[in-house]
Amino acid sequence: MVLVYDPVQLRTFLTVAQTLSFTQAARRLGLRQSTVSQHVRRLEDATGRQLFTRDTHSVELTEDGEAMLGFAGTILAAHERASAYFTGARLRGRLRVGVSEDFVLTRLPEILEAFRADNPEVDLELTVELSGILHERLAGGRLDLVLAKRRTGDTHGDLVWRSALAWIGAPRVRVDPDRPVPLILFPAPGITRARALQALEREGRPWRAACTSSSLSALIAAARAGLGVMAHTRGLIPPGLVPVSARAALPDLGDVDFVLLRPRDARPSPARDAADALAKAILTGGDRLHRAADGI
Repeated sequence: MVLVYDPVQLRTFLTVAQTLSFTQAARRLGLRQSTVSQHVRRLEDATGRQLFTRDTHSVELTEDGEAMLGFAGTILAAHERASAYFTGARLRGRLRVGVSEDFVLTRLPEILEAFRADNPEVDLELTVELSGILHERLAGGRLDLVLAKRRTGDTHGDLVWRSALAWIGAPRVRVDPDRPVPLILFPAPGITRARALQALEREGRPWRAACTSSSLSALIAAARAGLGVMAHTRGLIPPGLVPVSARAALPDLGDVDFVLLRPRDARPSPARDAADALAKAILTGGDRLHRAADGI
């Protein structure tokens, strides 16, 4: 028996898996929620397995749904490559991509490598910066596509994944509750910096900047040396660092959204076509990025 899975249903499945919301998936795909539910149901019928558990409050992947994540990404990537080959469509031009530095530690290079293989005539101009700076450059028309953290309160952008933030430091680091918290920080307008300061100030907890740098490598080195603690994505904790003990009584940092952003008024152009293709590749491969970010 040969199983053939509908790419449309697979794409819908991946979008629901990334957002864990049928409503958000429908909004992203431009479909009715009933259509999204229908796509997932038909895929479940085709596999003979339940892919999601869902009730009125939550949507979660089943064990079979987790397995389907990797299969769906592989099938869709092969489908896209076959379509590009047989239609003879080739994208050209220069694509200016902005990526926040912590994403470089994920499996993003694999997606870029696959994109390059499918679009060899697209030249990439890659900018690695703080998320806040990338937002500013995108607004100023200096970038065509940005993969970065979403600012608190923002709603625009395509959600790639959501992850918790955590306080991290060297295993031996100790935070005295009676003294200012020694912070290792990105400079403004770093999004994790803003979140850390807001959380501390909300609880009236004094702090001091023990080390500031725009280089993630420098901040990691400072943290490993025991200079202080830093706010960081929980799933991307660098080797040699660990979550700070609950005994430090540091405030909860909440979650952070990792999103794809494009210029709001982007007009048809080769760069826009290339940006759309790369965005599609990232969203299709979002399950792999999610697994990397959650330490799977």
